[in-house]
Amino acid sequence: MAIGEKTANGVTNGSESGAAAPRPNEERYDAQRVETKWFERWQQNASLYAAEPDSSKKKYYVLEMLPYPSGVLHMGHVRNYAIGDALARYMWMNGYNVLHPMGWDSFGLPAENAAIQNNMPPRQWTLGNIANMKAQMKRLGFAYDWSREVTTCLPEYYRWNQWFFLKLFEQGLAYRKKSKVNWCPKCATVLANEQVVNGCCWRHEDTLVEQRELEQWFVRTTKYADELLGGLDKLEGWPDKVLTMQRNWIGRSEGTLVDFKLDYGENHTGFGPAGSTITVFTTRVDTIFGATSLQLAPEHPLVSDLTASNPDLRAKVDQLIAEQRKAKEAGDIGEIEKHGVPTGRYAINPFNSEKVPVWVANYILMDYGTGAIMSVPAHDERDFEFAKKYTLEIRRVILPISNDPEETVAEPALPFVGHEGRLVNSGRYSGVACDEAIRTMSAYAEENKFGKATVTYRLKDWGISRQRYWGTPIPMLYCEKDGIVAVPEKDLPVILPENVDITLTGGSPLGRVPEFVNATCPKCGGPARRETDTMDTFVDSSWYFYRYTDARNDRAPFDAKTAQYWFPIDQYIGGVEHAILHLIYSRFWTKFMRDLGMITNDEPADRLFTQGMVIKDGAKMSKSLGNTVSPDEMVARYGADAARLYSLFAAPPDRDLDWQDSGIEGIQRFLSRVYRFVVRNARPDHPEWRKPVPSELPPQARAIQRKLHQTIKRVSDDFQGRWHFNTCISAIMELVNVLYGAEEAIAQNAVPAPFLADVQRNLVLLLAPFAPYLAHELWEMLGEKGNLLKAPWPKFDAALAKEDELEIPVQVNGKLRSRIVVSADATEEAVLEGALADEKVQALIAGKQIVKKIYVAGKLLNIVVK
Repeated sequence: MAIGEKTANGVTNGSESGAAAPRPNEERYDAQRVETKWFERWQQNASLYAAEPDSSKKKYYVLEMLPYPSGVLHMGHVRNYAIGDALARYMWMNGYNVLHPMGWDSFGLPAENAAIQNNMPPRQWTLGNIANMKAQMKRLGFAYDWSREVTTCLPEYYRWNQWFFLKLFEQGLAYRKKSKVNWCPKCATVLANEQVVNGCCWRHEDTLVEQRELEQWFVRTTKYADELLGGLDKLEGWPDKVLTMQRNWIGRSEGTLVDFKLDYGENHTGFGPAGSTITVFTTRVDTIFGATSLQLAPEHPLVSDLTASNPDLRAKVDQLIAEQRKAKEAGDIGEIEKHGVPTGRYAINPFNSEKVPVWVANYILMDYGTGAIMSVPAHDERDFEFAKKYTLEIRRVILPISNDPEETVAEPALPFVGHEGRLVNSGRYSGVACDEAIRTMSAYAEENKFGKATVTYRLKDWGISRQRYWGTPIPMLYCEKDGIVAVPEKDLPVILPENVDITLTGGSPLGRVPEFVNATCPKCGGPARRETDTMDTFVDSSWYFYRYTDARNDRAPFDAKTAQYWFPIDQYIGGVEHAILHLIYSRFWTKFMRDLGMITNDEPADRLFTQGMVIKDGAKMSKSLGNTVSPDEMVARYGADAARLYSLFAAPPDRDLDWQDSGIEGIQRFLSRVYRFVVRNARPDHPEWRKPVPSELPPQARAIQRKLHQTIKRVSDDFQGRWHFNTCISAIMELVNVLYGAEEAIAQNAVPAPFLADVQRNLVLLLAPFAPYLAHELWEMLGEKGNLLKAPWPKFDAALAKEDELEIPVQVNGKLRSRIVVSADATEEAVLEGALADEKVQALIAGKQIVKKIYVAGKLLNIVVK
């Protein structure tokens, strides 16, 4: 019995223009109608995407990094969330208990800026943005478990930020120290780095930003430096580029600390507050006899002493600071044009008692090492460049070692930076190999109390103090009698007051709220002053994914047993721009919680995926650049499925996507083709529709079956491996082309009804992770009653995917000359026999001797003749 009928235009050619014309009763695909229907259904089922409690199923925790609620989504967001959503749906269909939550990283400076610009309290602005973005996510069909929603600016969340801070304080991991901050004298407040533009305040472009020292709260991340570094070797599911970035940021260096004593001459009147010693860290103490100057960072404490009575030198140093800050803002401190100024002072090399001049240089950073280096221009490229510029002495102290003891080693060009060498011009260490010299010279320094071997890290303790309003209040008090006192746990949360006057001037806004500042000391009962700094928002995002597992717990941050079931995260997805700070801080937080006994895992996530950016008009899609594409507009014009599908199809997920409106139009046409095919060929009332697929199929049906199972394999393999969803979608498109090409056979009853039902069901299942609205509509159209979200994923059958025949390229002497068609199970002899019977091959080998036959099974035959 025929399932379809021959269309007016006959067989399609697989292209949109060649599709069969719709019958009079056929609908054109109306994305808005279909998506509105399913959107409304889904909203009525609050537990649709909820993870199952106490499930015996294998768990899968997939998570996209939570967004900052800036107001609206753009297509860059959609791409990120579409990747995670496709994976979550695939894992549901494979029988997993899936946790797929969403929340809001909702504290931060932009809300304060918006409060001033819009005359709206930060809380109101933020919660309004959350409501808008949440509505967008729902309309896009993202399968989030909203019962676990986390909003970091609400007390029920930041209460636990404060609880963790108290635990850090108890463990000696939270402490106060003086630290330099950006200070605008006109605003009379601290500026974030991003608020410093060309060395000036972002609001007062003619006001130079100063560096001031303020007491700040820090978290001792360096305690975990070795473990943070060593743990990277276990993160096999993280991208190499992210692991490299973290290794470089942690920056472990083995080397030697060496003290150089200042030499002020006979008439000096004493030393300043910074003392008389310059401590340098070097990884190459073996080159110290080649040190011809010391260079200090412009912000080194000793520089203040050296410039105290020298205004000309102070002015030059200020210029170096401005150059360094400008390079930091541009993100290219390593490429800074090197400038320096001599201080007129000298320091004494403890290894040879030589006086070396002390300089201040703009390429030396105070937050790396000790903020001072010994400059060895003969054996360091950066020092060589500086010495050439300022005509400083360049002294060779290392020569390479030859493997041949009889060979005379020529002096290499400078700078020579090799480690395989021996010392020269280095006193009693001359002739010693570099590695041995490093060991013995470090030991000598320690024996004589002017240095020691050590390990240093580029990683510094985490400064979490922010002189801002819109953040988590730090739960500490200052009592005249008892000093620094922690807020008792029973008094948490310390509530962030509302209706605060935010001017971004005059220091922290909380400092101008007496009812917040004035408190009672829990120790002595006397008056106390509350801390008015708030926490860095990276605190909020360092542990939020644990809260998702138990988001409504009012007794603890989360239940340990529940977290143990879900952790580590199976797949974490986000931008590579978070490779360093967020991911290092979250790894630190996981290790700290483990040591508190709250969790057992060492790392937050087994696998990390960093998606590429969405590019438009040659730049990253960004609200600040005004080049965003609104998902609302795309949904209105093309539908949510088309917007999602295009974001996955246009480029591999780990590559940048160049947005083109014409591309989403093509995706819309593809979805329409799928819809029309099922409309024409879905016959759930047919008496044979639900019967088993026959084991023997007619040739055209067998060709469709082969393509179906090849497609199942391609899509399944990509989900389980490289995530090239663009090729998944392309494979589904190819399957649809094959189906359109078979419509005449369908009309002529050459495709059995049970198989036609099977191929359409499987097509919808394959499409479901990528285009859920259309897939649900077609699932219903096919007469299926079960929940498509958890319908079993199609099973690949290798035997059914196997080609009946193969096309084998035939080369003669390495050049392609013909192609032959053979049985898929043809032996090498049968392939050779077929090739030798080919007219083109016969003409080329006539009268020649076959000297070799090279056969790559199923791929290629090369016949070598002479």
